[in-house]
Amino acid sequence: MPEILSQQEIDSLLSGITAPHAELPVVDQQAKKAEKEVLTFDFRLPHRLSKNQLRTLQAVHESFAESLGSYLVSRLQTNVTVNVTSVDQLFYSEFVLSIGSPSCLYIFRIVESDALALVEFSPQLVLVMVEHLLGGSSEGEKKPRLITKIEQSIVGGIVERTLMDLQRSWKTIANLTFKVERYESEGDFAQIAPASEIVLVVSLEVSIGAQKYLMNVCFPTFALDEVLAKLNVQHVSTVATTKRDDALSMAILRKLESTTVPVIGVLGATSFTLGDLLTLQVGDVVRTNIPTTGEVQVFIGGKRRLWGTPGISNGKIAVKLTKMNTEDATAD
Repeated sequence: MPEILSQQEIDSLLSGITAPHAELPVVDQQAKKAEKEVLTFDFRLPHRLSKNQLRTLQAVHESFAESLGSYLVSRLQTNVTVNVTSVDQLFYSEFVLSIGSPSCLYIFRIVESDALALVEFSPQLVLVMVEHLLGGSSEGEKKPRLITKIEQSIVGGIVERTLMDLQRSWKTIANLTFKVERYESEGDFAQIAPASEIVLVVSLEVSIGAQKYLMNVCFPTFALDEVLAKLNVQHVSTVATTKRDDALSMAILRKLESTTVPVIGVLGATSFTLGDLLTLQVGDVVRTNIPTTGEVQVFIGGKRRLWGTPGISNGKIAVKLTKMNTEDATAD
């Protein structure tokens, strides 16, 4: 038999049903707030390069920036620093849109893959380099304009050296050869890759004095497929560090080779009074503490390093080295 509810029980049920409805507007507000925070995702975004590969490529181009900066300091005879600001992967069409007009683009060929890449210099940077190469000083900001044939010839050596340094930095991960193909002043005429192709863009900041200028290096990723497949961050970092250390060591050794160090062979020593010193005359014989058959001390840089025997070599007084002075060396 069905149970009949009392009025009090019915009121309790109704209050339990209507109470959640009062909170519905709060739930709706939270849902709307969450909906506002949702960001649309573009599935066309390029992800050909992993984060590890990008970090490795950044290390390679930081080495390139360091070597290029050192070269520009010696070539332009002024303070120059080159820093990597970003390493990105973009569609080639997006990169072309970012190129200013006019610009200064040098197209170069990657011989191993027979693909093209480019180096972009801002016109202001080229004009400043030309001015320094001709003995001037870059005071004030330059206005961008087309680079003349004569100015292209003047900076041609710097462009060649830039590609040499870039090629040397890439040697840590791959044996690639870069050769300049042509010069372009407009990005639309470069055409190193299809518009929908993903490219690697390395942006650098070149500081000359107080002014800062833009420089970009652009590689199509299809030209680097084999290289990217073999990238190993730890291996590249170790190789790059080792090569930099070896180069630094060789540079130090070359400097030390031309450094002069005083070498003194002490034939003997003795002591006498001040009175004896005052009575010394030409022809007097001073007896030393080393016998004629004994060994003489050889001082290098003010410290006793070697022992030897005196003699004549090619008509000149000489000392034939016999042994190292290990006692003093251990004490040092």
